Amino acid sequence: MELAGILVPLITPFTADDQVDRDALACLAHEVITDGATGIVALGTTAEVAALDPDERATVIDIVASVARERHVPLIVGAGGSATAASVRALNELTPDISAALTLVPPFTRPTEQGVIEHFRVLAKASPVPLVIYNVPYRTALTLSAETVLRIAEIPGVIGTKHSVGAIDATTIAIMNHRPDGFAVLAGDDVLAGPLLALGAEGGILASAHVRTAAYADLVDAWAKGDLDRARALGHRLADLSAALFAEPNPAVIKAVLHDQGRIATPAVRLPHLPASQTALESASGRLAFAIP
Repeated sequence: MELAGILVPLITPFTADDQVDRDALACLAHEVITDGATGIVALGTTAEVAALDPDERATVIDIVASVARERHVPLIVGAGGSATAASVRALNELTPDISAALTLVPPFTRPTEQGVIEHFRVLAKASPVPLVIYNVPYRTALTLSAETVLRIAEIPGVIGTKHSVGAIDATTIAIMNHRPDGFAVLAGDDVLAGPLLALGAEGGILASAHVRTAAYADLVDAWAKGDLDRARALGHRLADLSAALFAEPNPAVIKAVLHDQGRIATPAVRLPHLPASQTALESASGRLAFAIP
């Protein structure tokens, strides 16, 4: 598959009695695709995957996979964790109609960088679908060198990375300069999406795109076409919006905005997350008018 454009890591909406809101989830998936998303992601961090039980995770995949098939867009599903053997089992539960797995750099265990490379080598060999590596050091407590990322990029079956290192740093530049053909870099830090696209990233997996999908799609298009004035102006406005949407732990503010827009029945998140404050909601809502296509 080709990784490009805006892929939206969908929230998991809940009903008033704390069930997965199946209808709202399907509607959200359809809406973001209609508004320009090139693909969707299920069971990512934004989905509160750690707070979902196995039956709920299966429900989410069923709903989102149905929409992806109907709309002919890629579906990426989050799978894998700290242990290699358990990650292999999780990947083997994925069906071939899923386009790729979003697979986290092993969190908490903090292996060596060589251990991380071997972890992904084993996963890629065992997985029924291609892998997109989720590199997010502030969640994993493990910072990878550019050399390690580039070695992972050479593993057959690894097709890209969600790059969420929190900065446009020397490591980022080295990865962009030396990545192999066919290895896509997708922005994962919403505020930094514009600068990474300017360096040649193919797109982004961006939670902020729930609320202004068309604008984020336009941002990718502007950089791809070299329309620098449009790209910079839009990027600045969307960076402000993303900062507001991430002012409190994700996905609380995004859910509050979606509820305020009437797109989900409740803004509920599950503990240990707390609902967004009114201040955060008002701040994000105030920026929406400026983040237009």
